[in-house]
Amino acid sequence: MSTAEHAARLHRWRMVLGEAAAESCGSSLTGDDLRIDQAITALYDADSAGGLRGGSGASSPRVARWLGDIRQYFPASVVQVMQKDAFERLDLKSMLFQPEMLEAVQPDVHLVATLMSLRGIIPAKTRDTARLVVRKVVDALMKKLEEPMRSAVTGALNRAERNRRPRHAEIDWGRTIRANLRHWQADYRSIIPQTLIGYGRKARRTQREVILCIDQSGSMAASVVYSSIFGAVMASLPAVKTHMVVFDTAVVDLTEQLSDPVEVLFGVQLGGGTDINRAVGYCQSLVRDPRNTIMVLISDLYEGGVEKNLLQRASELVQSGVQVITLLALSDEGAPSYDHQLAAKLAALGVPSFACSPDQFPALMAAAIRREDVGLWAAQQGIVAAR
Repeated sequence: MSTAEHAARLHRWRMVLGEAAAESCGSSLTGDDLRIDQAITALYDADSAGGLRGGSGASSPRVARWLGDIRQYFPASVVQVMQKDAFERLDLKSMLFQPEMLEAVQPDVHLVATLMSLRGIIPAKTRDTARLVVRKVVDALMKKLEEPMRSAVTGALNRAERNRRPRHAEIDWGRTIRANLRHWQADYRSIIPQTLIGYGRKARRTQREVILCIDQSGSMAASVVYSSIFGAVMASLPAVKTHMVVFDTAVVDLTEQLSDPVEVLFGVQLGGGTDINRAVGYCQSLVRDPRNTIMVLISDLYEGGVEKNLLQRASELVQSGVQVITLLALSDEGAPSYDHQLAAKLAALGVPSFACSPDQFPALMAAAIRREDVGLWAAQQGIVAAR
């Protein structure tokens, strides 16, 4: 190993191990490397002289500079993780009560979740800024997720309703050819299509009802954010009647606010207990056409209500023809924590339970609309369902 390669290796170890390794690595930092090291030290070595602290006006400029540094030196995905760690490790939530500080933060789903949890105590001077931050995140997610969701659901609905007198643009050529193979004309090397099969025309009536029943306990914050986005998209489709219900120990119907996901999020109060049985009971009362209804329960299944009654309601819904799905999480946060025993009991009743990423959700809803076996769909996607 050359001297230059050895020095470069020591330098990398110094960056990884921090100030404590400066002497043993014999490497001093300057320029951008020093700023990066200081930004990491401020967060993960809270006892250092430059450590971040919340709760005092004097600390605000230092935190603002730190927020600017991490956005300059790290990619957005890393910035989001560092901000989340700062809020949790160093109690910087009080900083969000200052409009100028909130403007300096990188907007992301975790920040929206934090603002949702603080909604009731955010001072008036910060409330408008908080709403703008939430709007920015919602707009970015809508831009990313709206078209996949709309295309998947609309396509599934069109294929769910065939018609026998299609216009030319509506003809399902694959099904039409298969239906007319007996009319093959060898002399002309052609098929005479006596029967035309087409995709359904754009529906003027409701084809499916979707009920999103969302646990608003603190651990489900990211799921609430994504659910509000998807709920708003589905609510905009004429052929889908969408309900959105959030719950802790109480149940709140936010269906009327679905036209604006920001209003939905500011109507959510994260935290509190969990009564899934009560929420499912309310959703059960919304069902008008069981065989055309899809109910998605988004919860970690830590039931604080009466589990026996919850299982009875789930059984009744399935027996009536409602397609019931439990999502243990709707987020990108990895494997969720959930009540494995309750998930297994629901699975035994015909209610599949698994986690789902936002990118997978449109395809999941399309499969449900086509009345496919959602458990089988999850297995084909490599998603491990609870058993």
